[in-house]
Amino acid sequence: MPCPSRSDELVFFVNGRKVIERNADPEVTLLMRLTGTKYACGRGGCGACTVMVSKRDPTSQEIRHFSVTTCLVPICSLYGAAVTTVEGVGSMKTRLHPVQERIAKSHGTQCGFCTPGMVMSMYTLLRNHPQPSEEQLLEALGGNLCRCTGYRPILASGKTFCLESNGCQQKGTGKCCLDLGENDSSSLGRKSDICTELFVKEEFQPLDPTQELIFPPELLRMTENPEKRTLTFHGERVTWISPGTFKDLLELKAKHPEAPLILGNTSLGPAMRSKGCLHPILLSPARISELNVVSKTNDGLTIGAGCSLAQVKDILAERVSELPEEKTQTYRALLKHLKSLASQQIRNMASLGGHIISRHSYSDLNPILAVGNATLNLTSEEGTRRIPLSEHFLAGLASADLKPEEILESVYIPHSQKWEFVSAFRQAQCQQNALPDVNAGMRVLFKEGTDIIEDLSITYGGVGAATVSAHKSCQQLLGRQWDELMLDEACRRLLDEVSLPGWAPGGRVEFKRTLVVSFFFKFYLQVLQELKKLIKPFPVPVSALNSRRYPEISDRFLSALEDFPGTVPQGVQRYQSVDSHQPLQDPVGRPVMHLSGLKHATGEAEFCDDIPMVDKELCMALVTSTRAYAKIISIDLSEALEIPGVVDVITAKDIPGTNGTEDDKLLAVDEVLCVGQIIFAVVAETDVQAKRAIEKIKITYEELEPIIFTIKDAIKHNSFLCPEKKLEQGNIEEAFEKVDQIVEEVHVGGQEHFYMETQRVLVIPKTEDKELDIYVSTQDPAHVQKTVSSTLNIPINRITCHVKRVGGGFGGKIGRPAVFGAIAAVGALKTGHPIRLVLDREDDMLITGGRHPLFGKYKVGFMNNGRIKALDIECFINGGCTLDDSELVTEFLILKLENAYKIRNLRFRGRACLTNLPSNTAFRGFGFPQGTLVTESCITAVAAKCGLPPEKIREKNMYRTVDKTIYKQAFNPESLIRCWNECLDASSFHNRRKQVEEFNKKNYWKKRGIAVIPMKFSVGFAATSYHQAAALVHIYTDGSVLVTHGGNELGQGIHTKMLQVASRELKIPMSHLHICETSTAMVPNTIATAASVGADINGKAVQNACQILLKRLEPIIKKNPEGTWEEWIEAAFEQRISLSATGYFRGYKAFMDWEKGEGDPFPYYVYGAACSEVEIDCLTGAHKKIRTDIVMDACCSLNPAIDIGQIEGAFIQGMGLYTTEELKYSPEGVLYSRGPDEYKIPTISDVPEEFNVSLLPSSQTPLTIYSSKGLGESGMFLGSSVFFAITDAVAAARKERDIAEDFTVKSPATPEWVRMACADRFTEMVWNYCLFS
Repeated sequence: MPCPSRSDELVFFVNGRKVIERNADPEVTLLMRLTGTKYACGRGGCGACTVMVSKRDPTSQEIRHFSVTTCLVPICSLYGAAVTTVEGVGSMKTRLHPVQERIAKSHGTQCGFCTPGMVMSMYTLLRNHPQPSEEQLLEALGGNLCRCTGYRPILASGKTFCLESNGCQQKGTGKCCLDLGENDSSSLGRKSDICTELFVKEEFQPLDPTQELIFPPELLRMTENPEKRTLTFHGERVTWISPGTFKDLLELKAKHPEAPLILGNTSLGPAMRSKGCLHPILLSPARISELNVVSKTNDGLTIGAGCSLAQVKDILAERVSELPEEKTQTYRALLKHLKSLASQQIRNMASLGGHIISRHSYSDLNPILAVGNATLNLTSEEGTRRIPLSEHFLAGLASADLKPEEILESVYIPHSQKWEFVSAFRQAQCQQNALPDVNAGMRVLFKEGTDIIEDLSITYGGVGAATVSAHKSCQQLLGRQWDELMLDEACRRLLDEVSLPGWAPGGRVEFKRTLVVSFFFKFYLQVLQELKKLIKPFPVPVSALNSRRYPEISDRFLSALEDFPGTVPQGVQRYQSVDSHQPLQDPVGRPVMHLSGLKHATGEAEFCDDIPMVDKELCMALVTSTRAYAKIISIDLSEALEIPGVVDVITAKDIPGTNGTEDDKLLAVDEVLCVGQIIFAVVAETDVQAKRAIEKIKITYEELEPIIFTIKDAIKHNSFLCPEKKLEQGNIEEAFEKVDQIVEEVHVGGQEHFYMETQRVLVIPKTEDKELDIYVSTQDPAHVQKTVSSTLNIPINRITCHVKRVGGGFGGKIGRPAVFGAIAAVGALKTGHPIRLVLDREDDMLITGGRHPLFGKYKVGFMNNGRIKALDIECFINGGCTLDDSELVTEFLILKLENAYKIRNLRFRGRACLTNLPSNTAFRGFGFPQGTLVTESCITAVAAKCGLPPEKIREKNMYRTVDKTIYKQAFNPESLIRCWNECLDASSFHNRRKQVEEFNKKNYWKKRGIAVIPMKFSVGFAATSYHQAAALVHIYTDGSVLVTHGGNELGQGIHTKMLQVASRELKIPMSHLHICETSTAMVPNTIATAASVGADINGKAVQNACQILLKRLEPIIKKNPEGTWEEWIEAAFEQRISLSATGYFRGYKAFMDWEKGEGDPFPYYVYGAACSEVEIDCLTGAHKKIRTDIVMDACCSLNPAIDIGQIEGAFIQGMGLYTTEELKYSPEGVLYSRGPDEYKIPTISDVPEEFNVSLLPSSQTPLTIYSSKGLGESGMFLGSSVFFAITDAVAAARKERDIAEDFTVKSPATPEWVRMACADRFTEMVWNYCLFS
């Protein structure tokens, strides 16, 4: 079939409007055409770009609505589809949809970058299920990541649509079952002024399904008379061919045998993007109805290869409901994995055929299909044939594979039978939306009425380059009885056959080997249970059962059979209500919605890259080093410059001013210090052209030595970035002589910021005076301004930086944006064009660095009663290849190490290591979350040695009275003690500690742990000049007020709080007030929005400006006290009174003398405590979070909804640091974990099942604005309560197994660490196997 030279017209609808694309390029995705939809990862792994696609099902004739991630949707695949984006759901200009209204008013948005995707996932759910269950809500949002909120408020908004669950047992009584603590004397329990509602559900508009966009009638007509001719779309490099009939598809496949079939693009798309795979021809069978046929027979089920995985899930669920249980064993196993496989969006897109044919080693379905004896129905022009989905097919052997001209038409899955059992197992870094470390499908068939194995099939994924079948082991076990002897032999044989070499893909070899046998043990127990059910009613003589009973399963073993279910979190948020005499118009202290909340939810909130393309704009892409430490020998740009659209290459020679600093260059010169260091930048007409040019650049390196990656290597080579920092008090050596001692090590991994909006900047040169407008996503626009000034050698006053809002920062957008802004500015200066630079997620993670990994050594001296007499801690952090903020992080780490404890003899030392990794930088908590984990680990170790609970050691050593810290700063710990006691009470800690112990006695393979952690977090910078702030307030003649200040909106609600302050001071409603943006032209010389003091210091500046204005208006108001605000302003203008004022705050006094080891470095402390309970699976290392209670001292919160949101978001981010977020590097220093597939931040299913947050009532501080406190960072460390609950559970398992209770503390507590720490017969098998193999 000859392809036409011209492209056909591509017809689809977007938000009810017809789109006709006459030159559709197959390499262009739907994301590239949308604005409200956000680009965050490019792999379909974060959900930020979610939209709804609607199509008419050709078989059922029903309209299907499904969510998809547009970064993976080729525009050519949309023929005949209707796309609904967040803009089409509702708008501030027309009407809001209830989903948009509720997520905003429930405080489910912070930075707002993920919100459009959340809205679209929820909206799609409601289009299909107007009253969904909570489980459906959890499933729908499982593929949407959020780095800010901690998910709880997002779920709260979604639950307002759900069918009423069992809910509160005291509903209607005015109380809540979650309100009860251990005693009613708690101030949280008895106060009548404690609120538990952050929004009023009754105010929400109802959902009316009749008001939704209809499916376009034109598309209905198109599906009634489908286009049968082949459609062809020619791109620059790729041709997309979409046949209209099955016959045409087979002809095309015969003509283009190497051309892949593309349906969901979930496998091919990421491969084309990350591996550079290019297929000149793509065949799209989307219009072939034969590939979607489902047929049921008496012996099995045939599913069309074109069915999406979401459809397969529905088909299997329906079949399970129709058939007896014995026939659906394989179907149930498949359903189990389909619930956790990828995300809802990916399941909606990915096809069954594509999943099978891709043959990924980590495939969740192929192992089950293989053991279930599934058959593949293949078709070509030559006819049809069937091949088994066998180990040979999965290994890609030509004799068992498809021929190049064949396609997979359907998959036949036979019914299971009586005496046959099929199970599926998987273990991943986290419960949902994560690739498995290991998975397995297992099937056994017994001789009827016996426990004699007639057939056995076991297949594993994740343990090799392909799915692996343990065929030999299975054959050798035939005829064996299902008993302990068989179990032991099977485990040994499996370890022999499923052998992972030490260099196996993905590493974790011992862990994976352990899972191989742990999964089989679980299968053994499951089958044993089922056999017992079957044998009771089975009328056969005892002799037929070999005169023996099945092995008894101890009740303590039964919990091994249960998986952790997905549960929608519940919880209560408590805060002190405002004084009853406070005017209703005064918003301070009230849970006011985020100023941009509704705009976030409609997609109308403009982020840096949403700014429309400006005239003559060019795109920039960065070229980075592929070597860790090397000399640059030569660079060949010739091929890159020949690519059409490439304009120029920016090198260090093009910089007219300063190229960074001597040790930290903007662009590398002569040598590179790490993989990911920026060498130069390519400027082209489009982003695609710039990236293609990068692939053509040739750089020759000469390796240098020594190459250092780890802290231990740095110590060995004496490789440090700055001098040691040290604090000491008492006589530590003398104290150690009189007490018992423990010497231990603690390892804390690094953390990626994973802000949803990657680094991005737009530089627009003006036509005169070398002026530049820079639109940048940063926490510190003044730093960007200064860096660009020195780089271009032009005065600062020619450069204006604009920050409307930032899609998350967490410290990662303090220093780095200045680098990208400066490089883009050089490009703008050289070319004379505006330059847009947007980092891909992979490049962002590779280049920017993150939280410093830490290696800590401690020596602690203690009495038998738990009193700590001496503590010596030495910490080393991995700073990377340049200094950046590492010296400051080291200082803050040392200053904060003591946490909540008064220990008379202390020595704290810290050093920042120089390594050949990208420089690590500021991150929420600034050293506190890593360092204090060492301190708390020490407390836990002392408790274990003394045989006392850790909470008793914490109480015994906690500050109790007004005292001084190790650096001689005085403070009052009253609020710390109150938080601790309130947390113990609100969490019913002592009762639950007993319940945990009872649970652990009754369960061998599951263990629970509980921990309560106190916190004394110091707020602010340790320098007075960093606490200054300014604001500019204009009152216009209509009475409206424009507020500008030096803080940046990162999602923490600073603009909302500033308007609350201005509203109170000016005594006018917030509706009169507006904030446009943060601009260096409006407020100069600003300080980075960081260190939790943004609202504090800028609030003082806004207050000052408003008070100046009100002072000026006093005579006017006195003269006309009954007048309106507008009348007063008009009169003031007539009387020539200035209606503009600059407010200024000189800053909190703060200093630190490191030579003396003393100072007052911090303005104040935030106190808190958190209690968490978890349950671990000792066989897999998985855990579930049962409950968390947090009590935080916020004093008088400016906005309890925002502050509680900050606490929850920080807690979940901290929980990620300590449990799932693991950075992995190659031996050459290349970061492996460069996207959401490999790097797992917490998902919605990781939120504790019960999550309670309380703000400590009746707390005051005279220092700050309205006695409030900054809470941006402090909650981060409280995530460690989950970590210590996990270690508590692990200790319980080790104690029962007579293994030493003390063990090296390593964060994050990944499933691998937990599983291997819970040593048992299976880990011993693996270690013995490794020893003797």
